[in-house]
Amino acid sequence: MSIPYLSIISATPLVAAIIIMLLPRERVTWPRWVALAGAAFSLILSITVVAAYKLAAGGYQFLETHSLLPSLGIQYALGADGMALAMVLLTGIIIFAGVLASWDVKERPQEFFALLLILVSGVFYVFAARDLFLFFLGYELAVLPMYLLIGIWGTGKREYAAMKLTLYLMLGSALMLVGILAMYFAGGAQSFHLDHLRHVQYSRGFQITFFPILFLGFGTLAGFWPFHTWSPDGHASAPTAVSMLHAGVLMKLGAFGIIRIGVEMLPIGAQVWVPYLALFTLVNIVYGSLVAMAQTDLKYVIAYSSVSHMGIVLLGICTLNPIALNGAVMQMFSHGIMTGLFFALVGMVYGRTHTRVIPDMGGLASRMPFLSMAFVVGGLVSLGLPGFSGFVAELLVFLGAFRVYPLLSAVAVTGILFTAIYVLRVVQKMFFGPDKPAFDHVGDANWVEKSCLAILMLVLLGVGIYPSWLVNLINSSIGPLTQMLEVVR
Repeated sequence: MSIPYLSIISATPLVAAIIIMLLPRERVTWPRWVALAGAAFSLILSITVVAAYKLAAGGYQFLETHSLLPSLGIQYALGADGMALAMVLLTGIIIFAGVLASWDVKERPQEFFALLLILVSGVFYVFAARDLFLFFLGYELAVLPMYLLIGIWGTGKREYAAMKLTLYLMLGSALMLVGILAMYFAGGAQSFHLDHLRHVQYSRGFQITFFPILFLGFGTLAGFWPFHTWSPDGHASAPTAVSMLHAGVLMKLGAFGIIRIGVEMLPIGAQVWVPYLALFTLVNIVYGSLVAMAQTDLKYVIAYSSVSHMGIVLLGICTLNPIALNGAVMQMFSHGIMTGLFFALVGMVYGRTHTRVIPDMGGLASRMPFLSMAFVVGGLVSLGLPGFSGFVAELLVFLGAFRVYPLLSAVAVTGILFTAIYVLRVVQKMFFGPDKPAFDHVGDANWVEKSCLAILMLVLLGVGIYPSWLVNLINSSIGPLTQMLEVVR
């Protein structure tokens, strides 16, 4: 009997959350150790399944199927192809680093770490689900804890940000549910399983009607303009680990859903609509980078940078081109690690300086050299410097996009220039500007923080230097998808 790796990976954070809630409340340090153990176990197994995946065979592997509600065609069905495994690995890395970044949480640590792990369990289930009902349940499990995590442990206008985020994402989930149920009933109301729905011959009119509904539902979570406004406010008010998961993983659920359900299930609808949707992704890229340039709050800079970088992901998806689609998924991975690094750094710098206002800071490099070096690394990834993962991902997206939308891509590339401007400006003002006597007392990162940052930086550098393993993993999924798209053109 094969080991149910995906079930173990997905359920481990949930089990760890239950254990945390059963711990004696006076043992204030135990929750973080249990959370770290759960995150580490999921990460180790994530690396294991990526290493064990058979590229030559491709397709879905590590399959598990158990009937839940036969009368409704609902199954507990898990499986992962190369794209899903890349996202599972991303999630494992981010939650492990996120627990380390939250090591000093003192307010209600039991509830904090439990909710964080419940959220991650939902994310794992979304990436591994092969049944759309299970997919939707995982999505809701991932989104709902965000309200409490931001509303209780957040900063600034946390109640407003938590409510806005929840309302937007519930709107997105409602659109998703409409699309999923439409496919289920159009497929004979026999099964939610992807294998069944993939072989249903949906009419052209059906696909043209429901593809944009699915795209907007998932796109809301992915930060698709103009439904992106929940994201910067949510980032700015969220605690550090939640910001890391929010930008690093949750926004990727939306892009993943567009590919897995929208494009794969409704390819004719995708081909009709993506030329128009690509225009909106251009706004994401250029508008997001321009607004990031105008910000003085460090978290808002990173938040609008995420809107811009997710625009690159969505542009890659809208090309339906194999090169750009590979780049889009790789950008999802690279951006997830990069924003995890950035938001961890923002939390660490804020914890020392007690400000996120960029003009109020200066000369921090001499006082916190490791944090400064890590921020520079994140900035170099963000602006697409060769040798880091961001360069490979963006290169693939724009190479593919120029073949499909040459004029639009030429305008979109300017977003990289604007990114370089605001990244270099932030680095100069925060770390290399004039010394501020108010920060004479601040120190550098401790060993826990250095471990968190080092893991993320090594991944960004490793993928940048040796990207072929990730490209091949992703292409094992994207290759068959683009072949199918060619058939239905």
